[in-house]
Amino acid sequence: MKNQMICAAAMLLTACSPADLTAAEASQQVMPTFKEQLQDFKRENKDRRKWDSPVVADLDQDGFADLIINDHGYGIRIMWNNDGKFAKPYDLIMGDIHGVAIGDVDGDGLLELLLSRGGGSGSNARNSKVFRAHKDRTLVALPEQKPAFELMRGRTLKLIDLDRDGDLDLLNFAFPSKERLGASENYVYENQGDGYFTVNNVLPPVKGDGQKTLVTDFNNDGYPDLLIYGHGPMQAYQGQGDLTFKTVTDVVLPNRIADVNGIVELDYDNDGDFDLFIARGKPFKPGETFYNPQTRKWGFFTMRGKFDYVIPAGEVLHIENLQTPWPHTTFKVGESAYTFEFDGETHSGRNTKLVSSDAFGFPDKQLSKGLYIGYIGNNNWRIAGSIFNQSSAVFSEVSSYKAAEHHPGLNDVLLENRGGKFVDVSAQVGLAEANQSTAVTTADFNNDGYADLAISPQGLLVEQNVGLIWLNTAGKDGKRTFVKADGHHVSTGDIGSWGMAIDSFDRDGDGDIDIVMGQERGKWHLFDNQLQQHKNTNNFVKVALPLVHSGKRTSVGAIVMVKACGISQQRRIGSSGAMYSSTFDNIAHFGVGQCSKPASVEVKWSDGAVSKLASAKLNQTHQIQ
Repeated sequence: MKNQMICAAAMLLTACSPADLTAAEASQQVMPTFKEQLQDFKRENKDRRKWDSPVVADLDQDGFADLIINDHGYGIRIMWNNDGKFAKPYDLIMGDIHGVAIGDVDGDGLLELLLSRGGGSGSNARNSKVFRAHKDRTLVALPEQKPAFELMRGRTLKLIDLDRDGDLDLLNFAFPSKERLGASENYVYENQGDGYFTVNNVLPPVKGDGQKTLVTDFNNDGYPDLLIYGHGPMQAYQGQGDLTFKTVTDVVLPNRIADVNGIVELDYDNDGDFDLFIARGKPFKPGETFYNPQTRKWGFFTMRGKFDYVIPAGEVLHIENLQTPWPHTTFKVGESAYTFEFDGETHSGRNTKLVSSDAFGFPDKQLSKGLYIGYIGNNNWRIAGSIFNQSSAVFSEVSSYKAAEHHPGLNDVLLENRGGKFVDVSAQVGLAEANQSTAVTTADFNNDGYADLAISPQGLLVEQNVGLIWLNTAGKDGKRTFVKADGHHVSTGDIGSWGMAIDSFDRDGDGDIDIVMGQERGKWHLFDNQLQQHKNTNNFVKVALPLVHSGKRTSVGAIVMVKACGISQQRRIGSSGAMYSSTFDNIAHFGVGQCSKPASVEVKWSDGAVSKLASAKLNQTHQIQ
């Protein structure tokens, strides 16, 4: 029964003794802290646009999960994991790539990467590409399947066993093309058993960026269900087991929930079903400005039209992380509007400076779109123009600027699953706080036996962006509640960037969960969990499922359940908060607090089969076939 004392979870292994209860309560007090890793994380030191959360998968099958990172408009890159240390990003494919999905789609014992290519805002519709990852880290592009994937402005790729036959089917969703006159491009592909996909069904069309998708199972019938969001209120689709879905939004959701940026499933109360946490926030408005009087940095964000600012910055204008995407990768200077020349590439953020004597005046007319900068006297600079794509920059040594008003944020939402229908319990569990949340991941960061939350906030361009970590704890009445962790050190200082992507996994196999964040127009960051360094005494159990199964049974979508000292927990393999992509971390991590007894493990595979391990030693990884 929900909302009971810690040792009265719905699925009991043994009755709780007073010693068990004391140990479980003590484990709640552990506060995780993190340390940014630069030595073991050979990231590119450039500020780039992002697309989605990183994808976690052990591509070379060496026991350490690699990272697939997506820098929007630049390309897909692999960061190989060498015993917990990440190598310099390896370029897999360059260009505009969106969703990424990982799995063994043809049962050959190797993992495939499916990549959804963007469509150039409708001018260059393309289909998805497939690569095969070999154990020696070679990646081979596969021939186009016949029939080929549909041409589209690709967005979402999700690999999941939709019909419980053991192989991976495919959700392949697209940004709607005007040329299709309202026709849907949300394709449901069936795996024919040999890794070739054919269209089985088409879901209703969605507008704009409404292709963001979470695969879950809200009615616990073993058939995957979908939550689709990103444009207007999110929609719920119940899987019928034959790759078809029916709309059940008004049946399972308590109300219409809009402005959704990310969703994760988690069994926050360990009662045996999956609840939902929904990260919400408003995007920046065109023309929004930012000013930090302590650092004297001023920034702007604009898109889809004209802008015009005057800032007091002295005789030298310092420009940081200028991001004006193609075709306006440079700017025009002074009264004559001559083109400023940059050295090197212009896709990433650019830093430079202008002196007043090189930028006198401002043109009477702006004859073409783009960014114009000119010195107009009295220590003032004018920054104006008209740009279609999202553009931003930060300027240093700005002496003053009227404080801009920013949206106060929206309440994130925790929906508790009650018999396949969701109830909003955000206020009851302490999560009724306004934020601008852009992405979310869930994991047990302090190994106490309950799923916590880590959120990437939008932040402001000219300030440190501090992550938000909610710890799942036991309240005085024994009910679950979330407490904000302080001093966790998950923060970034990429000037001119804002929150975009987050995921979590045990990168080095030390038994605690680390965090990876990607800042939009910023850098990738790895934060190492310091539980082991702080001599934490909470124990854990890790369960590893095959990356590829000898019986051609996929591990993606399998439910792993662990019972220890009266507490039952569950995780779904391949589930994450990625909006457009599907990850494949084949190792399920469970904290068990101060419990010292062996745990039991049960795996429910996507095809309905069940595997069990009666006695699993603590602080070890257990292989389940």
